[in-house]
Amino acid sequence: MAIASDNGAFVEFERVQKSYDGETLVVKDLNLSMPKGEFLTMLGPSGSGKTTCLMMLAGFETATHGDIRLDGQPINNIPPHKRGIGMVFQNYALFPHMTVAENLSFPLEVRKIGKSDREAKVKRALDMVQMGAFGGRRPAQLSGGQQQRIALARALVFEPELVLMDEPLGALDKQLRETLQFEITRLAHDLGITVVYVTHDQTEALTMSDRVAVFEAGRIQQLAPPDELYEAPSNSFVAQFIGENNTLEGVVTAVNGDICTVKLDSGDVIDAKPVNVSSVGERTKVSIRPERVEYNRERLSDDAHTLKAEVLEFIYMGDIFRTRLRVAGTDDFVVKTRNAPDQRRLKPGEQIEIGWLPEDCRALDA
Repeated sequence: MAIASDNGAFVEFERVQKSYDGETLVVKDLNLSMPKGEFLTMLGPSGSGKTTCLMMLAGFETATHGDIRLDGQPINNIPPHKRGIGMVFQNYALFPHMTVAENLSFPLEVRKIGKSDREAKVKRALDMVQMGAFGGRRPAQLSGGQQQRIALARALVFEPELVLMDEPLGALDKQLRETLQFEITRLAHDLGITVVYVTHDQTEALTMSDRVAVFEAGRIQQLAPPDELYEAPSNSFVAQFIGENNTLEGVVTAVNGDICTVKLDSGDVIDAKPVNVSSVGERTKVSIRPERVEYNRERLSDDAHTLKAEVLEFIYMGDIFRTRLRVAGTDDFVVKTRNAPDQRRLKPGEQIEIGWLPEDCRALDA
């Protein structure tokens, strides 16, 4: 007999595995639970297992092992159309021969909802995505952004408690994508729906989500709110995958509580926060975000770490300056500084000193 979950999770994966050939696992021992109303993004490179997880939750793929539960009830053996889940895909998947209103009405007809109720729900859903005037048009008469709004409205029209989105904004241009990111997030929170969103776009994940699950090689590498994921990556993969990151390699020479000393391969010695290291002699990759590094001497605090650097490239980007430096044997050390009146503009070939606080520097796995 199947036992319902009693931990209050709305969506739950318990020890879920998936293999297509009986040998290679594309999802490995996945444990994940989500409360009702959360916006969770599954983020990762191609082939990391994120879309497979979404398809197992939708019912288009079957788990090889483990249980998937929705609102406490196992759904492994329930067909997709009986799960009551809204879906939004990258390719919109709208019926070309139907008008916009007919596309939205279709999932309501399948659920045997009466005509007047259908019309009211279709109108409400179209107004929600600011497409109220487009009910009589066919998908071919709409732009890509408009079609994506209609696909979103169709997923919401029957008022599901859970909506799954697979790279829904991937085909849109940057400006439209950013507009829809905010609209989708606002709608999800206003309606109180639970969203599982799949993307390989880090900015999208950080902008939209309550929590982000970073996937790699079929496993969740870290599950955390966006700020924690960026500020406190738990391993080298997450540090490199989320945002821009500077990496210096070396060996741990001392560990004292929440600070460790690292001798870099260049011979320089720095302090860092020990995250994935625990003992002397361990090799480590030290991670520092570009915006945590300072080169204006008067802005460096007394306990900042300093290293010599040579300017290789100084790029004006409007709101920020992006400087590429040669530091401790690497030519790919990047510093991002705010464009402010007192911020010095550097020249290639200039010798400078850079610095950062030890707590902004994380000693991760090698």
